[in-house]
Amino acid sequence: MVENDYVMRIIHEMVRTLIKLLFGIDEVKEEELNFEAQESGDLYRRLRQMAKDGKINEAENLLSDVLDEQETGNLRLEYMKVALFFYDYLNGKSNEFLESCDYSREEIREGIRSTMLRYGYEELAETWGDQW
Repeated sequence: MVENDYVMRIIHEMVRTLIKLLFGIDEVKEEELNFEAQESGDLYRRLRQMAKDGKINEAENLLSDVLDEQETGNLRLEYMKVALFFYDYLNGKSNEFLESCDYSREEIREGIRSTMLRYGYEELAETWGDQW
């Protein structure tokens, strides 16, 4: 249990640091979360709802498809923000919930790492690789 709490805190702090560095956003409550484009906000809400419904793998597949379709520019970075907040949302779920959805905390870490690599932050991903 203590180890699980530690892993959850490490993941949350990593996402929080990335959001601060890349977007200048301090810790934000869910109800205060804003996205620049309506479509990215809509995607985030859809991903969260799918996760709540136990369809985490399907939500992650949708996110991956959307990220693959994006072109470079601010809109693309906005989708990186969606991905980071989505993985942070999943990280807040219990191990029991994740397991019931055939998902794991390791997949959350890998999703964050994959997102960082996708957006060209290889060095940052490798730097944090040992901590998680």
